[in-house]
Amino acid sequence: MGRKRLQEPADGRPTVHTVAARAGVSIASASRVLNGVGGSPETVRKVRAAAAEVGYVPNAIARSLQSQRTGLVALAVEDIGNPVYVEMMRAIEAVVAGSGRQLLVHATGGRIDNETALLRRLAHRYVDGMIISPIRVTADHLAAVTDSPVPVVVVGQLAEDAPVDNVRTDSRTGIALAVDHLVATGRRRIGFVNGPLDTVPGAARDAGFRAALARHGITLDENLVEIGDFQYAAGRAATERLLARAAPDALVCANDLIAVGALHTLLAHGRRVPTDVALVGMDDTELARMMFPQLSSVSLGSAERGRRAAELLLQRIDDPSLPPRRAQVAPNLVVRASSEVPT
Repeated sequence: MGRKRLQEPADGRPTVHTVAARAGVSIASASRVLNGVGGSPETVRKVRAAAAEVGYVPNAIARSLQSQRTGLVALAVEDIGNPVYVEMMRAIEAVVAGSGRQLLVHATGGRIDNETALLRRLAHRYVDGMIISPIRVTADHLAAVTDSPVPVVVVGQLAEDAPVDNVRTDSRTGIALAVDHLVATGRRRIGFVNGPLDTVPGAARDAGFRAALARHGITLDENLVEIGDFQYAAGRAATERLLARAAPDALVCANDLIAVGALHTLLAHGRRVPTDVALVGMDDTELARMMFPQLSSVSLGSAERGRRAAELLLQRIDDPSLPPRRAQVAPNLVVRASSEVPT
């Protein structure tokens, strides 16, 4: 006896009814399998085979409304062109993709109003959760994260009692590793090119630099400290200003983009790296390995922070009742040619 003719919707697309009839199971059973809830091995086999045979494509909007899940996760960072965020994004995307979700990436420009507006738009539930890495943290940030109807994980330094999932590193210790290394190689006139002090990383790295010099008994010369931004051009300009008034034998830079700018300025001024001036960056991105000489840099575990943040977020999506969690990634100095002992 021939197979019963299947009735398709007006637009010709097969539905769950189509799949159920083809598989010879109830609509409820077909729906459970197609929504990933499961069923007996034989039912799952028949439904999947029928779905493939008729070309069934799930209606993502309908499934989202029914399950209150979108299958999307957002990542918000200051600058998607910064290599540290690229490494973080790749790690997050790998974890998110493993859960069957997709990643949306937002560039905030480091603007507090952009970030808080983005957090408050989560009330519309256009994603299942968000990972945000703000360089400035305000009471508005914390309020928006706490009030969010969907899970949010913050990558960056927060107060210990902040009621949110948090992945952090230790910039102060990272800067200390760089200073310790430079002192061990005989450098004493150590300069520092930093980003804005009103940012979390800028403030932490400034404090770490000053504390490390004091621990080695080195009096800080303010002429050897310059403030700019966490960008290549700002690193070049800040190093120009520093060289105009001081003669460092080493420079610590608050990230690799600044360090590359500093390297180019030093070379333009005829300073040999590392013979005349040793150079250490921070973040240990691909840029550090691409320069000549290759840059020493403090790794803050960008990929590892991203991976852990994604894992915390997925766990929180599955179980909103979990208590706030903390994950700490330790810094690590990677020594390369830019800070070798001069010969």
